[in-house]
Amino acid sequence: MTGVIPMTARRSSPRRPSSSQLLTRVRDRSPGLAAGLVGGAVAAGLGLGALTVLVMVLWISSPYPDSGPGGALHVAAALWLLAHGVELVRADTLSGVPAPVGVTPLLLSVVPVWLVHRAARDAVDADEDGVAPPVSARTAWAGVVLGYLAVGAGTALYAAGGSLRPSWAWTVLGLPTVVALSAGTGVWTAYGRPRGPVDRLLRLLPPGARRVLLGPRGREKFLVAVRAAGAAVAVSVGGGAGLVAVSSVWHGDVAREAFLRLTEGWSGRCAVLLLCVTLVPNAAVWGAAYALGPGFALGAGHGVGPWVSDPAPMLPPFPLLAAVPDAGVGTPWNWAAGVVPLAAGMTMGWFVGRGGMRWSVRRTAVIAGLAAAVCAAVLAVAAGMAGGPLGVGVLARFGPVWWQVGGAALAWGVGVAVPVAVVVRVCGGWVARWRTAAATKAVTKAAAKAAEEASRALSLAEARATASRTTTASRTTEASRATPQKAALPKATEPSKATAAKSSTPAKTAKPAKPSKPSGPSKSPRTPVVAPRDGVTLRKKTVTPVAPEATGPPSSRPVPHPKESEAYDLLPADEPVEDVWRDEALRARWDALRDELRQRTPEPEAPANTEPEPPAAKAEAEAPAPPSPQDRGTS
Repeated sequence: MTGVIPMTARRSSPRRPSSSQLLTRVRDRSPGLAAGLVGGAVAAGLGLGALTVLVMVLWISSPYPDSGPGGALHVAAALWLLAHGVELVRADTLSGVPAPVGVTPLLLSVVPVWLVHRAARDAVDADEDGVAPPVSARTAWAGVVLGYLAVGAGTALYAAGGSLRPSWAWTVLGLPTVVALSAGTGVWTAYGRPRGPVDRLLRLLPPGARRVLLGPRGREKFLVAVRAAGAAVAVSVGGGAGLVAVSSVWHGDVAREAFLRLTEGWSGRCAVLLLCVTLVPNAAVWGAAYALGPGFALGAGHGVGPWVSDPAPMLPPFPLLAAVPDAGVGTPWNWAAGVVPLAAGMTMGWFVGRGGMRWSVRRTAVIAGLAAAVCAAVLAVAAGMAGGPLGVGVLARFGPVWWQVGGAALAWGVGVAVPVAVVVRVCGGWVARWRTAAATKAVTKAAAKAAEEASRALSLAEARATASRTTTASRTTEASRATPQKAALPKATEPSKATAAKSSTPAKTAKPAKPSKPSGPSKSPRTPVVAPRDGVTLRKKTVTPVAPEATGPPSSRPVPHPKESEAYDLLPADEPVEDVWRDEALRARWDALRDELRQRTPEPEAPANTEPEPPAAKAEAEAPAPPSPQDRGTS
């Protein structure tokens, strides 16, 4: 068993690659191409499958099916090709002559175009994990187009066996054109809408327009022109839809009768209603062509316009055709349809004028003309797709003529959009300058007001500072007046000039006399009194006697020792305070009386063998000590 296990493990090591690994290898060999082919085929299959399901549901619900499921599938394939702009040919006619069907339902065309666009956009980044490099634009575009056209070719071959056969000329030209353009826009969007392809297309324009669009800020100008043209197209088509709605309501009885005459079953009526909804964009384009002036044709030689209406006498009963104006010369109500292109031109001019505030007037006019050309091109293509033949003979022309619609749209755009753009540009410049002047004035006024307020605040601050200094000075003056003179004490202890003049013999320094004891009952030692500060009270404690050098100005006094600075505590001002000011005044008066007593009393003669005692020391020794506050209180 031990020898079999390694052999088994060795044989089972080379495993077969899974389907995901094979797909990864194929993708690595041709990055993006396989994904593009699959994406294009899936997009075509989704559109064809959705339309097939709808046709099969209608066929199943129909009480009188003309053919089997094969016929319904052929019709679904033919309608899918018709949605791409491919003209169909109806072979089973009463006269035996094939009748072309070339009116493309525009709402039905939105689905395949959106699917191709989405498939091309997703094919650019085929690897979701981000391991593989980004797919090139040509590879993604080619893969999607080839995959879609492969399904389209098979569908055309299958539809050729039905009653509605595709025209091979339109199949070869129309189907690849629609698919290529849709895939190109998808790839361009996936790459971030680069400017290179747009510049290559703009080089096909006339030199004047090309110089404007490819010059400085060309992208901005192009975007302004495209936005203005898009807004004008939206207004035109929307106005056309509004005209169709108003006319349908005006001819509501005829529309209801045509709806009821076409079929009697609910399935048939649902099919007619669905067909009307699908053709609503076509009717909107017809209404826009009617408002522009050229109108549309309801048969060869039968035109319908705001000036004159001449529809074909034998029209099939269809609800949308009930909105066609009555035959005859146009009335003011018909002429009122010109409001639609007028509004579209004004909208275009407004967009260009608002977007070109930084341009010159001439450049604004050029951009407005370019926007009018883009709008005319879009409406011409829409008119060409919205119309087409519905048979032979009278029904060979059905719908608006594309070149007439394009020319009328260009005339309306140049005649309305260019002047409106110039006026908006000029007025916008005036308004901008007026706003700038108003803003400058407002800023200047605000600055002046702010400066005035600042000066007022500064003056108020200076006044407050002056008042504060005045108050401080007054308080200092009052305090200095109330505070006793510090120099009085040393002057009182010095001998007077008269006494010094009497003693002609220099005397030796005598020993200091002992201080006399107070005569009052209280024998507590005298404690120095310090003036209180503002808002605080000084509590007396046991204090170290102050040296004589400390009785000087505050700046010259020595700094007390930390232990000596702890002699006083700061207490709130609301505690009782001793009347220290009164004690100092009494002490000053006592010193003055003592000096006067010294002057009046003659000094005794000194002994022969002893040194005379200094008069100041003797007077100080003989003078009684001033009474303390406690002595005064007890007396």
